[in-house]
Amino acid sequence: MIYVFKTSVSTKKAVQQLKPFINRILGEFAWNFDLEDCDNILRLDACAACSKSVVQLLWDKGFECSELED
Repeated sequence: MIYVFKTSVSTKKAVQQLKPFINRILGEFAWNFDLEDCDNILRLDACAACSKSVVQLLWDKGFECSELED
């Protein structure tokens, strides 16, 4: 399932810092950030449990992350 989140991740440097941690949870090709979007969108192709793990990871690393509704 595809999940879409609004985040406070706003730089490529921050994405690079998060990359190894997210890859451990989801794999390299199951996620991406859209930093050009005003909401700094994070898209995940993941199960619900993995999605929750990534959200918790971002919060633990000091970033805000909230799911966008349809």
